[in-house]
Amino acid sequence: MRLVSVVGTRPQLIKAAALQPLLRREHEEIFVDTGQHYDDAMAGDFFVELGLEPPDHSLGVGGGGHGDQTGRMLMALEPLLTASAPDAVVVYGDTNSTLAGALAAAKLGIPVAHIEAGLRSFDSHMPEEINRVVADHLSTWLFAPTPTAVANLAAEGISHGVHEVGDLMQDLAARISVEVRRPSALAAIASRLDLPIVTGGYLYATVHRAENRSPEALAAWTALFEAVATTGRPIVLALHPGTRVALEAARVELPAGVIAIEPQGYRTSLALQLHAAAVLTDSGGIQRESAWLGVPCLVLRDRTEWVETVGGPGSSAVLVGLDTALALRELRSRAPEARSAAQATDRAESLHLAGSGAAERISSTLRSATQHSGSPA
Repeated sequence: MRLVSVVGTRPQLIKAAALQPLLRREHEEIFVDTGQHYDDAMAGDFFVELGLEPPDHSLGVGGGGHGDQTGRMLMALEPLLTASAPDAVVVYGDTNSTLAGALAAAKLGIPVAHIEAGLRSFDSHMPEEINRVVADHLSTWLFAPTPTAVANLAAEGISHGVHEVGDLMQDLAARISVEVRRPSALAAIASRLDLPIVTGGYLYATVHRAENRSPEALAAWTALFEAVATTGRPIVLALHPGTRVALEAARVELPAGVIAIEPQGYRTSLALQLHAAAVLTDSGGIQRESAWLGVPCLVLRDRTEWVETVGGPGSSAVLVGLDTALALRELRSRAPEARSAAQATDRAESLHLAGSGAAERISSTLRSATQHSGSPA
């Protein structure tokens, strides 16, 4: 099969890194980077670190509003797809790049393969929710990571072409986790970034979603961070460029207990999660990674599309929104400061993460489709 794969953000590069070796072994892949994450801190270094081939086409779309950004992607993708005449277009996740890739392909009558199909937060105010719903309804092959995702698609009347395959991000996390388990991995990061941290002696945080960039939300989560950070357990915040701009525009300062660092590469991010006492995030990707690593995770959202990771006391993650009292209560329960060093050490030493096999299932399904004259397997 001749495939055009469309990516544009860090999470999509992670998924592509897990799938690309198999796609290129069994298919002809044309790799397109829209440039949605357009600086080295957010995406550029990932190509080298994850062993991704350089993109065959870099669209350089950059930032902008949702309509403007998606429109410029569509304008760039349509002639590219027309010229390359692929058998299918592969899109990942729920970003504007996903939406543009699916729309451009569908308008040209090219089948779409959507990886991470069927996820639903049931919050139509989230741009990501709109993107994933539209992509699913345009797709020929819907590669769902979980049984819940399959059920969501069935509830919307989509059953043909649906395949439960597992999670590509778990495949890559399993491969890399072996490299970051040792305390020396964290020590090297602490030295390189000049961070005063040891295993279990810090909290790791990321905040990037649009709903957490309003002035009210910025004030709420920085107050939450101020309450949960302590002298002996600071917060290491990998600060998204967009969130940094929003903080500056709203004139909201990070509390003294928060150490802001630039967005990190994949291995560093995984290591900082694994060796932390707990994680605070609004990221779906980090929510899942922390679950696979067994790290307590406080999700800074009121709802999530990754429902399997949240639940009662035995679950890895809990939804706390921007509720400071709830966050403090959950941290005391899940990662008490007096025991967090021992908990994190035991967790790292005992980690044996297996892959999900998603890459093999996706590639095999597409190969089977070729054998059946391009119809959904």
